Amino acid sequence: MNKPAIAIIEDEIPAARLLHSMIARLRPEWDITVIPGSVEEATEWFATHPHPDLLFLDIQLADGNSFDFLSAAHPSSTIIFTTAYDQYAVRAFTVNSIDYILKPIDEQRLQEAIDKYEHLQQCSNPRPDDYLATLLDALQSKEKQYRTRFLIYRADRFWSLQVSDIAYFYSENKMTFAVTRNNQEHILDLSLNKLSEQLDPDRFFRANRQIILCIDAIDHAEPYFNGKISVTVRPPYKSKITISEEKLAAFKRWLNF
Repeated sequence: MNKPAIAIIEDEIPAARLLHSMIARLRPEWDITVIPGSVEEATEWFATHPHPDLLFLDIQLADGNSFDFLSAAHPSSTIIFTTAYDQYAVRAFTVNSIDYILKPIDEQRLQEAIDKYEHLQQCSNPRPDDYLATLLDALQSKEKQYRTRFLIYRADRFWSLQVSDIAYFYSENKMTFAVTRNNQEHILDLSLNKLSEQLDPDRFFRANRQIILCIDAIDHAEPYFNGKISVTVRPPYKSKITISEEKLAAFKRWLNF
């Protein structure tokens, strides 16, 4: 009997590794492949490889989202979504054999999703002809949801960092850091450009190329030279944060000035 072919599409490397290890522990007989977590690379992989039986698919990918991937790749796989977004945002995906798992992934919840998949396989329920169309419609019709947590790897373990605890993000030497309100720094495997797409714009503002601010972290702002303004945040950032003249109007609107 052939081993079930399983694939993981996940844009965060730590999350992909964690999910792989958990599935391998629960189902050591499964053949598991980790596919790069971008729409372009995942679509190319599906165009050149047999489609897996089961696909664990991150909703937000490096260069787009799962809607973009599904529209381009038309996978024949059964899909289980993984997501860092709140549960209410993905309830519409639990149609037919579709399931979802919230990050950070709980092994018991993963076991339940796997059990559901195996039950459907044992029942020999054929996949509905409109499976993919139903899925695409559910994805397309949802209002945009914003990230609420990150999966952090530190001290040989994974844990959840809540977005509500973050004061600002900054980039340095091609690395991205999240700074919490109690002044702890955590490395993220995401660029500021991607973060800008995933964060609630009512709470986070891209001040410049190096930093994204949370509105609750701003202590005060004051005039700076050449039409700029200087922003002081808590906890303090290592250098002066300035808002350029061309971004000033947007910054004021964000602050509801």
